[in-house]
Amino acid sequence: MNDLGQKGDDGLLSMTGYGSGEYDNGQLKIMVEVKAVNNRYSEYVIKQPRNYMALEDKIKKYVGMFIERGHVEIYIRVQYMESESQLHIDQEQATVYHDELRTLCRLLGEEYVFDGYRLLSLPQVVIEEKAEEDLQAVWLVMEKALEKAMKQHMAMRKQEGAAIEADLQEKLTSLHNLHHDIETRAPQVIIQYQQRLHERMNELLNGVEIEQERLWQEIAIMAEKSCIDEELVRLNSHLGQFAQTMAEQGAVGRKLDFLIQEMNRETNTIGSKANDLQIGQLVVAMKSQLEKIREQIQNIE
Repeated sequence: MNDLGQKGDDGLLSMTGYGSGEYDNGQLKIMVEVKAVNNRYSEYVIKQPRNYMALEDKIKKYVGMFIERGHVEIYIRVQYMESESQLHIDQEQATVYHDELRTLCRLLGEEYVFDGYRLLSLPQVVIEEKAEEDLQAVWLVMEKALEKAMKQHMAMRKQEGAAIEADLQEKLTSLHNLHHDIETRAPQVIIQYQQRLHERMNELLNGVEIEQERLWQEIAIMAEKSCIDEELVRLNSHLGQFAQTMAEQGAVGRKLDFLIQEMNRETNTIGSKANDLQIGQLVVAMKSQLEKIREQIQNIE
């Protein structure tokens, strides 16, 4: 894949990037610009001279080695450093003009004075013939310009990707801490519920002995309804998968987005089942971090 390296070999890649490059072989100079922004799918817009449309598939294939997802715009300008066309005089056409002009002057009673430069300016006297272009030779130059543009483009995407990855790692650490706090708090919810229930029953019964079996049934029902153990286990698993996915090569943005959706689902369930103010506050903090992460990964390839 040439010296640009494998995509994603240095961490996450941003979908936003810009690069330009030019190359000439002494006769032909080609200038290339590559711009990319985030997009759910892979889209290419190529703007180049019409006579090079046959090279469009080669351009897409080359750029596609490095960009799997995003809206990509490629601008190509071509400049010939030496003329590729040849000029010749149509002597037969020039002679016809010459004879007609001389006849016209005689009819008008004017003296005909030969003017070669004026004759050459008449239509179809000077013919420009362009040599047929060798598209393979053009592609060799274009590929070199593309390589330079993509090297710059990839450097920008890697730099931005590294900044996003550092931010995601920080937020992931925060999520782990919040998960730990919820996990630590969850058993206390049942204990406190048991204490409040016992105190309330004592008030209502006014000294009458509490039926312990009935009390434990109420506690068991509440514990079952508010149990968030499974959600916490799944959430912890998703956090681990998220970290592993960030370390993978290639386009991982969609997978990360899916994991964020799953983490949001588990977090919402924890908030609705826990029935505890402190856990509710931790859930709000967790959802805030998840939303920030979701926004960030929209720009990850």
